[in-house]
Amino acid sequence: MRRIIFSVLALVTIFSACKNSSAPPPSMAGMPMKVVVEAVRTGDAVYHEEYPATVVALNEVQLRPQVSGFITGIHFRDGDRVKKGQLLYSIDAQLYNANYEQAVANLSVQEANLAKAQKDADRYHELARNDAVAKQLVDNAEAALEVAKKQAEAAKANISGVQTSVRYTKVIAPFDGVIGISQVKPGTAVTAGQTLLNTVSSDNQLAVDFNIDQKEIYALSKLISTNEKDSIFRLAFGSDQYPYPGKLAFLDRAVDPQTGTLKARLIFPNKNGLLRAGMNGTVRVRNQPGTRSILIPYKAVTEQLGEYFVYVPGDSSKVTQTKVELGRQIGTDVIVRSGLKQGDSIVTQGVQNLREGSVIQSVAAAQTPEQKKN
Repeated sequence: MRRIIFSVLALVTIFSACKNSSAPPPSMAGMPMKVVVEAVRTGDAVYHEEYPATVVALNEVQLRPQVSGFITGIHFRDGDRVKKGQLLYSIDAQLYNANYEQAVANLSVQEANLAKAQKDADRYHELARNDAVAKQLVDNAEAALEVAKKQAEAAKANISGVQTSVRYTKVIAPFDGVIGISQVKPGTAVTAGQTLLNTVSSDNQLAVDFNIDQKEIYALSKLISTNEKDSIFRLAFGSDQYPYPGKLAFLDRAVDPQTGTLKARLIFPNKNGLLRAGMNGTVRVRNQPGTRSILIPYKAVTEQLGEYFVYVPGDSSKVTQTKVELGRQIGTDVIVRSGLKQGDSIVTQGVQNLREGSVIQSVAAAQTPEQKKN
């Protein structure tokens, strides 16, 4: 009997606890919920979109020899700033100079042969006018003259080719810029078109490349001709921001079909040499100024199955759950793209226990339950 009585008491206790735990919130039981109600704000929603970016040189050339031979001279220091036309490397030119002298001598021989062939042809033509020589001999003299002319032209072309080889024994800077670390030393054997000597890149201005989603192409396209003093484009490396603004130069020709992105290029000045090709950073694109947006505290938003809602006070102190479309979060606030308008009010604190139709009592922020817990 005692066991039966004990079991009945235990069941009664459990039932009472479950009943109390499922008790409705105060507003459902007829008592109003204490909440903070605030009017939505409108303002210039200034924020930045961020994109991974890479610094690249606007002009960069890998120096490779155009002739084979041995390096006989290096005429710069690694990392030097070089000028267009400045001598950088010398390649052993003895063989190419000898070829040039031989080509000059061959041209002299061919010019002498041409002069002789011209005289022979003139002589045979004079004899032919007096019917003193056979027509066949005149034709042969004309053919020999044409051959001599072609051989002289070939000798001249050969000189031009050999002169080019001699000129290529001097490797010069193609433009103003900075030269890197030499990949060869004096005495190194190099092969025409293969051996990498060095790399020269321009550095007075540098490009910054980043990828944008195809949905952003139209908005960025309108910024190509923007001449704002307060620049839209900034470059950051971690917590450090590059001091000079950039300008959008162009958007790439086509969207990558695999990623759905398009490459965009910015141009940044490099006055103090702070930027180096190959650096990785973050492009920060400021949104267009002057756009008035609806702003609400992010904590006022509730999420249900991937959709977002806020509670709007209505008649009889009851709230209505209103669906909103959110935009960018800015600090503790968030932009509302649709669902609210200027002049609306929403519950900003005390939303946890609210339901559709809950009765509320608007109080100061310090009087809400969640503030008291804090």
